[in-house]
Amino acid sequence: MVVIWAANYSVLKIAFREIPPQPFNAMRMLIASGVYLYAIREGRRRAKAGLLSPALVDVVYTKHDLTTSDRLMLVWLGVVGHFGYQMCFVGGVNLTSVSNAALIIGATPVAVALVSAGLGRERLGWMHWVGAAVSASGIYFVVGHSASFGGATLRGDLLMLLSVACWATYTIGASRLMARHSPLYVTGMTMTVGAIPYTLAALPRFLDVHWAAVSAWTWTALPLSALLALNLSYLIWYMAVKQIGPSRTSIYSNVVPIVAMTIAWLWLGEPLTAVKIAGAAAVIAGVLLTRLAKRPAAVAAAECVES
Repeated sequence: MVVIWAANYSVLKIAFREIPPQPFNAMRMLIASGVYLYAIREGRRRAKAGLLSPALVDVVYTKHDLTTSDRLMLVWLGVVGHFGYQMCFVGGVNLTSVSNAALIIGATPVAVALVSAGLGRERLGWMHWVGAAVSASGIYFVVGHSASFGGATLRGDLLMLLSVACWATYTIGASRLMARHSPLYVTGMTMTVGAIPYTLAALPRFLDVHWAAVSAWTWTALPLSALLALNLSYLIWYMAVKQIGPSRTSIYSNVVPIVAMTIAWLWLGEPLTAVKIAGAAAVIAGVLLTRLAKRPAAVAAAECVES
């Protein structure tokens, strides 16, 4: 998941030269939604026919009926976690600096841990908090060194903070739904819900694209980015959320800028500095501390289900 998301930064950077971010993202989300809906239907058919291994059944098949509360939660998470997150992220990156954007996004694991602990969903040990702090400091050295806040970039900074809030809300809310429903179902349905308003909002920008000039490389990158970054990686993310909890899963997002930096250096020729290397070491150390920590205590499954 980390490698795919990290490589996707370089892929998108090249693709955005020909297709603006909002139309490109809208098409990615539509492709990913179609794949999810097909996989959900096929997974249900195979599970009922006994064609899936026991290990896969819980990943792809939802055994429980949807309650009214479940349906409302799916819509809410789709709007917040896909429509809201993507809109804020793309808008924020456009209005603020790359350093500011990456530094704020690097705070996502801390936001997830704080909200999750505040809601009583997980009880975090001291080593987890130390790991999060060390990893966050590494993010600062990698992408936030000399970053400035406020002024002309204030609106973009606020949008990036909103994107962090959207992703933290999505991660924690989805983990609650996955106490009863499969990661494939929750991820696929919320992606589909979010893709509809996102595409409608992006429609005016489609008129700005000179489609005849789009290269074969970009047309190839579009479905690959959808299938790998939005389908496979999202499914891995929420399988991990279900197994080890949102806080321990979210800490791995701190590794993404490190791998992305390395790939950009090898592929795009972006420079590596001593400060970035030192920050990478801190990020990796923070992740290792989190892995060595005891698993956070989660609330019982019954507490995750609406009555």
